[in-house]
Amino acid sequence: MPDQPSISSRVSRLRALLRHSGVAAFLILDLKNIRYLTGFSGSDGALLVGAGKPVLLVDGRYTTQAGKQAPGTRVVLYRDKATGIADALSEGGVEHVGFEPAVLTVELHSALRRKAKKVRWKPLPAELSAIRAVKDDKEIESIRRAIRIAAGALRSTLERIRPGVCERDIAIELEYTMRRMGADAPSFDTIIASGPNSALPHARPGSRKLRPGDFVVIDYGAVWRGYHSDETCTFAVGRAGSRHEKIYGIVKEAHDRALEAVRPGVSCREVDRAARGVIEKAGYGPRFSHGTGHGVGLDVHEAPRLSALSDAVLERGMVITIEPGIYLPGFGGVRIEDTVLVEKGGARVLTEFSKELQVIG
Repeated sequence: MPDQPSISSRVSRLRALLRHSGVAAFLILDLKNIRYLTGFSGSDGALLVGAGKPVLLVDGRYTTQAGKQAPGTRVVLYRDKATGIADALSEGGVEHVGFEPAVLTVELHSALRRKAKKVRWKPLPAELSAIRAVKDDKEIESIRRAIRIAAGALRSTLERIRPGVCERDIAIELEYTMRRMGADAPSFDTIIASGPNSALPHARPGSRKLRPGDFVVIDYGAVWRGYHSDETCTFAVGRAGSRHEKIYGIVKEAHDRALEAVRPGVSCREVDRAARGVIEKAGYGPRFSHGTGHGVGLDVHEAPRLSALSDAVLERGMVITIEPGIYLPGFGGVRIEDTVLVEKGGARVLTEFSKELQVIG
């Protein structure tokens, strides 16, 4: 759980953005954002941040938990969420409220408009994303702990990855080992994609058995105290031919050029261009079908986005991924992903596996 000074700093930064946005309070329903601003980790609730003490609204399941985890808030019990929010707004005399447009449902929005008739609502899509994008020291340490757990689990699992083992069994083993080593959960459904399946960027592990000469893409991560890790390793199974080495080498160069471009003040678009330019020059531009990376934290995908369409600029303290790839239908694919910390001098790689081509099994 974050310490109270960290939470107070986050709330203060949010209040500054609210003043700039012209609203008196912000209604927060995204549970990750609630955890970020209070420490509360329950599965339902609402948070109102305005000029006074933040108000954390929960139902009867969470009053004790909220009192322990969110001491910097005023905990309010509700039976009906919309009624509870409307009453809190009325009590505070708040009439202009920001909200998260990606989270507030049409049903709840309609109920709030009926119950809080005087309130004017304003969507604020990016305010909290901008705050969360820059991590403090405790957040970085939590991400590093998640990375260590995940890496230890993959090292343990690698010795079982060989021809004849099916993708699904590898995924089950890896996720079980991460949990056994202390993970709260996997960061996402683990991707184990072998042979032609590795040409699918988000393949689901199935019954296909690994064969000599396959690429196998392992995209995995662990969660520790709410914070995620994210890493992708691509291995050759049994042997690596000249085509394997060529494709892997192009992706590795793209990965390395992107890493070299990372530093405070550089646009995310420029980092994407550094990776994409290598792959396009090699003639595989259409086969790199996603962005070069994304932020990592309480969500495995969060701000900033590293893509050709991004207007974001890197800042010191951001934790991002670098993950170029080439995907060739019928043959296979390569994705190389590291999670890195943006520092004054550039990028510090946090993930632990070597990204040189390795033959396993």
